[in-house]
Amino acid sequence: MDIIQLWKELEVFKKTTKTYELRLKDKNSGVWKNITNWTIYFTVKEHMEDSDNNAKIKKDITSHLDAENGKTLIELSVLDTNLEPQNYYYDIKYKDNGGNIGVICRGRIKIIESVTQRE
Repeated sequence: MDIIQLWKELEVFKKTTKTYELRLKDKNSGVWKNITNWTIYFTVKEHMEDSDNNAKIKKDITSHLDAENGKTLIELSVLDTNLEPQNYYYDIKYKDNGGNIGVICRGRIKIIESVTQRE
């Protein structure tokens, strides 16, 4: 099984909520993947070689918006995005119900300081 992989640059304002909708499609057939019982991993690190235990953001998503049609959400909270404004590395990986593991998307995520400082 091949999932379409992307390189994507992301930007998030510091101390804000952000939700990304992810939809998985089979690369060969173009059919939406059934992701029932899959785990989606979203990991953000300052340095690629940092251990997962030292990740700045680490999400393991097992409950999906519409699993039969390949839809899931990556929800970032104010606490997740309370990072130093700079560029970080991220990736999104999956583990399917057969134990297969792969990378869906990777790139850089930029945390941006907002002008308004009120919370």
